[in-house]
Amino acid sequence: MKSVTIQLNTINDVKQFVNIVSKCDYDVDLISGRYAVDAKSIMGIFSLDISKPIKLEAHSEDTDAFFGEIKAFIVD
Repeated sequence: MKSVTIQLNTINDVKQFVNIVSKCDYDVDLISGRYAVDAKSIMGIFSLDISKPIKLEAHSEDTDAFFGEIKAFIVD
């Protein structure tokens, strides 16, 4: 499992992010506080507080291509 912190600022960011994550054949979770949701669920993402950075956990060791596609959303 690998994790990064992401920021989704707009509704279009969320839609674009879900389209990318939906291509993954492994689980990707978003964690905000004590809540965890499936990153492939647009409704799940909107249940989180997206005004703050969100922790992303990708449940795979082969995530380099995926992290390359979402690099615009990754924050340090």
